[in-house]
This record gives sequence, C-alpha cells and structure tokens, in this order.
Amino acid sequence: MNLNTSNPTAVDQMVEKAVLDLGIPPCPAILNRFMAETRKEEPDYHRLASIICSDVSLSASLIKTANSPYFGARQRVRSVNEALVILGLNIASRAVAGIILRKSFPTVPNMERFWDASSRFARLSGWLALQLRPVGLPAEDAYTFGLFRDCGIPVLLKRLPSYSSVLNSANNEAELGFTQVEDAVLPTNHAMVGCVLAQSWWLPEEICLAIRHHHDRSVLATTTSPPPLLSRKLIAVTQLAEHLVQQQLGLSLTREWGKLGETCLNLLDLEASQLEALALEAAPVIAADE
Repeated sequence: MNLNTSNPTAVDQMVEKAVLDLGIPPCPAILNRFMAETRKEEPDYHRLASIICSDVSLSASLIKTANSPYFGARQRVRSVNEALVILGLNIASRAVAGIILRKSFPTVPNMERFWDASSRFARLSGWLALQLRPVGLPAEDAYTFGLFRDCGIPVLLKRLPSYSSVLNSANNEAELGFTQVEDAVLPTNHAMVGCVLAQSWWLPEEICLAIRHHHDRSVLATTTSPPPLLSRKLIAVTQLAEHLVQQQLGLSLTREWGKLGETCLNLLDLEASQLEALALEAAPVIAADE
C-alpha cells in the first residue's frame, strides 16, 4: 500500500525510503506468530494463548487490558485464555500489537505519560464509537487507531535528538498544521512514520491511512478523494477523544481541536451543543485506570 493513494509515485517511494531509514522497529516475531495463527480458517486458541504466555509481561498486559472497564467483563479475567475469549481475536490481536508497540521503545525516556494517554484515547475512542452507532464506526477500529495514531512519535524521539523541541513547537502551534511544523525542519513527520510502522505491523489499510492523514485538514474535509470515509471518521472520533481527555485531565498538550474540531463534529454528525452531555457520560471512561 502506498502512503497516499493506491498509485505509487517516485516522490512517495523516496519519502517511504527516508522513513524506513529512520529505523522503524520490524514487526516482532511473537506478533508475527500470533497474527499468522489468527488468520487461519480455524485458529487454535490454545496455541494463541501459548504464544502470548511465552512472554510474561505480555501475558499480564493482555489480562489487564481485558479487565479494563471499557471491555465490560462481568467477572475478573485471570488467564490469557479467558482474555482471548472476552476480547475476541480481532480486538485481542490489536491489543497485543499495541502492548508490543509500547515495549518496543524501552530506551526512549519520559514516555510513560505518552503511552498512558494513548491507551486512554484508545479506550475512549472505542467507547465513543459504541455511543455513536449511527455513524457506523467499528469500535475495534476506533480502539486500534487510538493506540497507534501517534506511534511515529517515539520512533522520531529515539532517532532524532532535535525532535523533542520540534514536538513542543508543533504542540503549541495554533494555526499551522501539526505535521507542517515537523515538515519544515525534518525530512519526514510522525504521521508518515506511523503509517509505515502500521503497515509493517499488520494493521488494516483504513487505519494506516488514518494515521497518515490525522493532522491533514484538507483531507479530513474532503468528500471526493482518498482516504476512505472510515479513515476520516477514525481521525474524527479519536480527535474528539483527545479533546475530551484534554478538557478533563489535561493529558494532551496539542491545539488540534481548534483547527480540526468543526470538521470532526461534522463527520460524527454531532453538534457542539452536545459535547457537554457527552463529556459527562464519558467521564468514568476517561478517569478509569487501564
């Protein structure tokens, strides 16, 4: 899949090579084995559980995810087998990918707040998708996109010492698009990097394209060209989740809602006047620990 459309250009290929040269972590062997098993006609749950159990911290994290209030388990999940049953293979495979992603950057300092915020955005995005059923947005896709939306940031923090100051400037920019700030001083941006990582980690095309374009105002507002409507709705619901979290907990420092909020509300068929009531309903989801 091309980063922008289904027709690769020389420029796209050059950009993708530059992104890959940054050292995006390859899809880990344990995730490859897990995903290969889930794609069989009759996946073996015992084999899947065995794959996960080969990594103690991954096992614990998946059980913790299954016990999250978002997934609504009626009783405490105590084993990987139970977690797989509660979550289902689709969500479980994406949760596993998200957990492994977090573990792939142990040397990037001061990232706990970032990962906690990403997990919160993911849960809230999935919850919002369930509340906004007429929008037709699968909750598992919203959850996955929330986990991976900003996965390019730790890659750039690890590889480019100057990126921390660029990130700070982009977070505080009120007019220019976030990635425009990055593009002005870097050979790429976190959305492009995240898209390439998502492609190599088995994520669906619509999610990869949403990652690629999640700061692009013109793409978000389009009705006649790629990315697909699902990708644009994914961007919208997670942007709304970030906005609600920012209001209640102050976990996000970006100023993106002022640039993208109106378009996001249109995509989700929401009025600004509905946000206060929605925020009240979302408060327990936002406040919940993982």
